[in-house]
Amino acid sequence: MSRLPTVAIVGRPNVGKSTLFNRLVGKKLALVDDRPGVTRDRREGDAHLIGLDFRIIDTAGYEDEDPDTLPGRMRRQTQAAVDGADVALFMLDARAGVVPLDEEIARWLRVADTPIVLVANKVEGRSGEQGVLESLALGFGDPVQLSAEHGEGMGDLFEALLPHLDALQIDEEEPDEDEENPDAPLKLAIVGRPNAGKSTLVNRMLGEDRMITGPEAGITRDSIAIDWDWTDPKGRTRQVRLIDTAGMRKRAKVQDKLEKLSVADALHAVDFAEVVVLLLDANLGLEAQDLRIADRVLEEGRALIIALNKWDVAENTSSLFNGVKKALEDGLSQVKGVTVLTVSAATGKGIDPLIQAAFDAREAWSRRVGTGELNRWFERAIEANPPPAPGGKRIKMRYVTQVKSRPPSFVVFGTRVDQLPASYERYLVNSMRRDLGFGGVPVRMMMRAPKNPFDQQ
Repeated sequence: MSRLPTVAIVGRPNVGKSTLFNRLVGKKLALVDDRPGVTRDRREGDAHLIGLDFRIIDTAGYEDEDPDTLPGRMRRQTQAAVDGADVALFMLDARAGVVPLDEEIARWLRVADTPIVLVANKVEGRSGEQGVLESLALGFGDPVQLSAEHGEGMGDLFEALLPHLDALQIDEEEPDEDEENPDAPLKLAIVGRPNAGKSTLVNRMLGEDRMITGPEAGITRDSIAIDWDWTDPKGRTRQVRLIDTAGMRKRAKVQDKLEKLSVADALHAVDFAEVVVLLLDANLGLEAQDLRIADRVLEEGRALIIALNKWDVAENTSSLFNGVKKALEDGLSQVKGVTVLTVSAATGKGIDPLIQAAFDAREAWSRRVGTGELNRWFERAIEANPPPAPGGKRIKMRYVTQVKSRPPSFVVFGTRVDQLPASYERYLVNSMRRDLGFGGVPVRMMMRAPKNPFDQQ
């Protein structure tokens, strides 16, 4: 297994090294107290900072003591940690300012082979302003200003570490807790208006009359989950967990308490699913209620596929298909490229392409892009279409990172990015879909500008 890059935190006692360590690993692994010298041994943990994964080392406070004393032996451990790290964070207490021991540590670090990132901690409010200015004389450039206790400045710390750790990132990362194994059963929900043929389609997939069907609308009340082994065109057996749901009518028409519960159960099934198939009756086309259902699916962050059922008896199929696609483009402007397929629950035609498309959608929905690849795409996208300058003030786009998958979610950092027009955000999302293989799955993109600690507003 590939080695994670290593980051060591160094500094004199009680500057907040263990507090930062705990924040980066997401757990209170290191003891924290106002008394100096709590940490003695090197403590290691797996850290995740926005889009960077690395091994973080919390070291004992660096003290000027005899090498044979306990503080001296602790200092040797700190020196070994720095020597073995890919980058070291030199932490100061900005409220206390630069003290002689900080200057001694700086002299040692200046001759070290390990890259150094200066960190000014405890900058809450304006109390650390003088210490930040004093730190410039240490020779490590502008410090990263943060509050380890309150979590402020983590975006700036990411930006400082990215040049050192980007090339060392592992391309094939371990899946997050919310990321399933690609061989796990596909959780596939079938939703739509009453009498669209959902239960009939499920029965055709299973090859048996598992669900009660009939001409009456609203036969299905509970969301029924059924495990099914699908054989793909290559002869492989793929596991699917099919979820048949109650028909969802317009909310104003739902008066019966039982139907309300059935609709609520169907919406819960959407939350459980990975991919949702919105089944339409081809004879009725796309109606406003279908768009409302599709919008709900996308709001929940699920991959969506549109399937036109009863295609075997539909008329004017070419104009019908193109009309549905055009209506989707107009009605679902937040997601371009949603897959539209045709099926017949009565004959079984189109089922295999539908299931294959669902597996492909889950793969795109679960996709995680490495930080390096993502930012190379980001640079190309900005170069091809630079951001506007509202009011003559330039918007500086710094970097982007993927914070999660399922659905793919990204954060763009920069200056005045909160002033980006929605049209430019859509450009970035659509470019990402096209260039990075996300297709029609929902993509979340958030904008974040770093806080100015000297802003008096």
